[in-house]
Amino acid sequence: MREMVTAEGRQPGETQVTQTESAKEQTWGTSGKKQPTVAVLVPTYRPDKKFSRLLQMLQRQSYPVRQIIIMNTDASLWNEGGYDGIDGFEVHHVTKEEFDHGGTRKRGMRYVRTDVCICMTQDAVPADEDLVKNLVSALYQPLADPVAVAYARQLPQKGCRMVERCTRAFNYPEESCVKTAADLGRLGIKTYFCSNVCAAYRMEIYNRLDGFVERTIFNEDMLYAAQVIDAGYGVAYAAEARVFHSHNFTGMQQLRRNFDLAVSQAEHPEVFAGLTAEGEGIRLVKQTARVLLRRGRWYLLPELVIKSGCKYIGFRLGKHYRLLPKALIRKLTSSPDYWRK
Repeated sequence: MREMVTAEGRQPGETQVTQTESAKEQTWGTSGKKQPTVAVLVPTYRPDKKFSRLLQMLQRQSYPVRQIIIMNTDASLWNEGGYDGIDGFEVHHVTKEEFDHGGTRKRGMRYVRTDVCICMTQDAVPADEDLVKNLVSALYQPLADPVAVAYARQLPQKGCRMVERCTRAFNYPEESCVKTAADLGRLGIKTYFCSNVCAAYRMEIYNRLDGFVERTIFNEDMLYAAQVIDAGYGVAYAAEARVFHSHNFTGMQQLRRNFDLAVSQAEHPEVFAGLTAEGEGIRLVKQTARVLLRRGRWYLLPELVIKSGCKYIGFRLGKHYRLLPKALIRKLTSSPDYWRK
């Protein structure tokens, strides 16, 4: 069964959520404790075949998913009846004017009735049936600093260009880790790195910390991760939890994306002041160049230089967006609706 409501209609407490009542109760680990329950939250806009594949893979998971919460932008573009028969499936609509990377997810999290919520994007497809299981395992590691959020490894999709494949490997390596405040001196801004392309949140901690920021152009995941680190919790990177997700962005698309990224950092100096990202960028370029040369792909070096330059220009412009005229900002951003609010 499925439920269709509007975001401005019922209050979260009034929403009837369809759940699989016949799902067997399982124990967690060797402690005999009840297995944490899981919801998945996905913002959508014009969902396509990748979204359908995402839903298929969620239904095939070895660990049960209790709720699938969709925060859809523009009800007129939603395929009524296209997703019938999915247990725990519910849709809440927002308008394009209402959508916000932080605010829309924050609103969606109010509908969660489980111990864990996994935030995903509509174009992230689980690589296997153990994605949910591996994320939950990463969340409930017995550590001195409890893990509040665990994010998945992103693998390149079929057709992903070589330069982007190197970026995936740089940001999402094969080794898992848990980052805490003790790592700030060693990792710098990378300590806060987290991605809502696929990230699992412990709801008792999320609610205690008041969750995502209400308004942000981008980066709501890193802003929450910084809050988590500051509160004494850990951020886990779960390399065993894998999704297929990548983009073949043009240079201009990279510029706009990095512009928005830098705007989000400039708007939150309380988090990012004193932490620079340029060093990580330089390290990525050097590592990618070495890989290209080692594999005989030297002819891709111009692409690397151009796209890296676009990233840097976009980032520097975004850092100083307050000095730019509004007309130029609207040309530089990938989120023009954000600037109309």
